[in-house]
Amino acid sequence: MQSGAYGSSLAGGAFDVENFVKQPHTILRFLSWVFSIVVFATITAEGYTNTVQLDEKICIFNSNNSACSYGVAVGLLAFLACVIFLMMDAYFPNISNAKDRKRIVIGDLAFSAVWTFLWFICFCVLVNQWSKSNSSLYIASAARAVITFSFFSIITWALLTYFTYKRYAQGVNEFTEDYTDPAQDHTTPYPQGPYGNSSVPSGYQQSPFSNKQETPGEYQPPAY
Repeated sequence: MQSGAYGSSLAGGAFDVENFVKQPHTILRFLSWVFSIVVFATITAEGYTNTVQLDEKICIFNSNNSACSYGVAVGLLAFLACVIFLMMDAYFPNISNAKDRKRIVIGDLAFSAVWTFLWFICFCVLVNQWSKSNSSLYIASAARAVITFSFFSIITWALLTYFTYKRYAQGVNEFTEDYTDPAQDHTTPYPQGPYGNSSVPSGYQQSPFSNKQETPGEYQPPAY
């Protein structure tokens, strides 16, 4: 496989910042990074409120602390993952080993698909719990911001999954095109059969030690 496999330039080249910033993966990861910050930071700062009966803080989403904890966990892990994958994307062109590139792309694809599903669950849970809450008692703008950016995160992570799958498919196709089955390779100078062509090549010259020798003429006695 060529070193430019899996949708990246050849290994060893200079890092192109402009090209890196314009890549769909980079843009989507940055947006996902921002959305994750909004979700977990908003829940942490404004997602809990004090009650008159209890001194402890409760979640604004129907007093369900599990809903807030789930949103913070998904958002925080998404934030860390975006940072890690952004660094991998920047270093990816310097990786010359095609197997290492394949492992990174597969890992990226799996994580993006899983996090798309987790964001979808997060969005559904938050919408469901907020619909059961008394919005007059809580900060409604914070809850709506968390729900909105959870929905946006579904879109960005789904697009990341799509583009990563395209990168993986491109790498597989390049491997298939570059690989040639020896049994189907007709460019080799050697014959396909076990013994080759039995006919004598046109450029063949007779061996100087051929068994066929010229028949000597009749014996003539010497003249005296």
